[in-house]
Amino acid sequence: MTDASTTAARRPGEQALTALGLSAPAPDPADASAHSFPGGGRWRTEIPSCEGPEALAVVLKEASRLDVPIHRISQGSGVWMLTDAEITEMVESTGERDIELCLFTGPRGTWDIGGSTRTDSRGAGLRARGHDAVAGCVEDAVRATELGVKCLLVADEGVLWTLHRARAAGIIPADTTLKVSALIGPVNPAAYAVYERLGADSVNVPSDLTLDHLTEIRRVSGAPMDMYIEAPDDLGGYVRMYEVAELIRRGAPLYLKFGLSKAPGIYPYGHHMREQTLATAKERVRRGRLALDLLARHGADGDMAPLGSRLPGDLQRFEISS
Repeated sequence: MTDASTTAARRPGEQALTALGLSAPAPDPADASAHSFPGGGRWRTEIPSCEGPEALAVVLKEASRLDVPIHRISQGSGVWMLTDAEITEMVESTGERDIELCLFTGPRGTWDIGGSTRTDSRGAGLRARGHDAVAGCVEDAVRATELGVKCLLVADEGVLWTLHRARAAGIIPADTTLKVSALIGPVNPAAYAVYERLGADSVNVPSDLTLDHLTEIRRVSGAPMDMYIEAPDDLGGYVRMYEVAELIRRGAPLYLKFGLSKAPGIYPYGHHMREQTLATAKERVRRGRLALDLLARHGADGDMAPLGSRLPGDLQRFEISS
């Protein structure tokens, strides 16, 4: 890998455009994020939508074949869609490779009987509707962590705060990390800072945020950020591969999420969607290889966080009252 700390990265097409008199202004150092992951590094990788042991095996095999480093693998259908044996198999497989496994918690508004998410306003979204939905998320969190899962994906502010309190109280392990879903991701620095204080250890922002938006966020929070370099169609289908070096410069510490556009939705997953799920799992890894190759060509592939690192560092939290 190129050492980005000693070699200035170039932007796409920079040399050719400069020769043609079309050079762009130099990047403003003031735009760069001042933050990094604890233990070093400014970016990590994530393969999302890995919906069970079989898809996980495909991802791990393809990652080895294409030499794609993976820090985290996440699942979107939910803890409740997996048996204990399936969760245990996924925990063991990722544990052998020192990869963090992140499973989605509990009920969500888009699947229950509430009608507001089907209106034009899409009111309430994925949030947990009522006490019972929060309880279901907590049940999933306890079950998953008892089976060895160390990262939980949440899509509700109340669930986030509840699980943060639960780990402070020892109900779930203290080193459990909490990840905010892209489906409720904040779009301004004030909201991002609130998620950090509610207990988020990484926050997935929508992939349509501008580079200036990332800089604004980094001026108020150093909490790790997750971002789809290629977003699924239901999140906009954005492909930002050529911006990846600048996304890291502005948004570090950043998880590069290798999603997939023009692919069918697979949540909640079942075996009736097996072929699509395995094929898209494999292609997500290939997309990761393409993004990493771009970073290398631009001399910006240095500063990757060490493989096996997963903790977010010291973050700001709201005080938990007794």
